[in-house]
Amino acid sequence: MIGSALVLVVAAIHLWVLVMEMLLWRTELVRRIFGTTPEFAEASRVLAANQGLYNGFLAAGLGLALHQGISGAGQGLALFNLACVATAGIFGAITVSRRILYVQTAPALAAALVVFLGI
Repeated sequence: MIGSALVLVVAAIHLWVLVMEMLLWRTELVRRIFGTTPEFAEASRVLAANQGLYNGFLAAGLGLALHQGISGAGQGLALFNLACVATAGIFGAITVSRRILYVQTAPALAAALVVFLGI
């Protein structure tokens, strides 16, 4: 039960990132969150949309794992997607902002641990 809730939280984070990067990239709110200028947001909108799509794939994989049951058939899929999320978060923390460790990596690692332990 706790594992499913944490996987759902990680999936929701990535759905929100999809929305920000694909639909709201040039808005003032998202520019503030990502620390970009209007000019940069305009110039990078296609790249951001591509990144958003990848975040959507991660959320979809986690959703499929939940559908299959993370205490059963979906456990491996959940762990794989959570490992992908954590790895991307570590890379993002190294290359973009340390904040990504807290927003992306930590929730993914916590969820992976709970799913692995079957809690």
